[in-house]
Amino acid sequence: MTGDIHQEFLTLYTPLHDRFTRYCSSNAYGLMETEDLVQETILCTLQQFERIHDKNKLLWYMIGVANNIVKNQLRRQKFKGTFDEHAANKLQAKTGNPEVALDIHYLYKALHQLPAKDKEAIILFEISGFSIREISAAQKSSEGAVKTRLSRARQKLKSILSDRSLKSKLPVKEFTLFTIFF
Repeated sequence: MTGDIHQEFLTLYTPLHDRFTRYCSSNAYGLMETEDLVQETILCTLQQFERIHDKNKLLWYMIGVANNIVKNQLRRQKFKGTFDEHAANKLQAKTGNPEVALDIHYLYKALHQLPAKDKEAIILFEISGFSIREISAAQKSSEGAVKTRLSRARQKLKSILSDRSLKSKLPVKEFTLFTIFF
């Protein structure tokens, strides 16, 4: 790989880094470290960078690569059901509040129960801050379809998070974090 290609990649990637990292953070929760997902995605993208036809769609290409890496990781961990204490401790350190960290933990677990397109849409819109128009371009669907996915995802999250077993684990006041989705 030449220095010119590396420099071109860095020029295109640098303004996208924060949004991409937020997306990876939400998508990798409980499966792998966010940094590992970001680095593996960057490595795969750099290896195929010359083959990318439309360099302006680099972010969407990288999101696709990240999704494939997560799917592969899910296949590998299909039969594991362990609690990731390291991820929970890291989340608590970020929030500074153990109750909020637990709420976010349940939210991320609920996100992983959604269908892939719904999960991707809600993460891109609510967590990464993409517009509906940008998401519709990435998912190759209409803006109306994205709005429908977002609505269904919110309803499913509300259903999952209001489950009686979850209510028994968390006080009612701790559900305030989840209201941002409803």
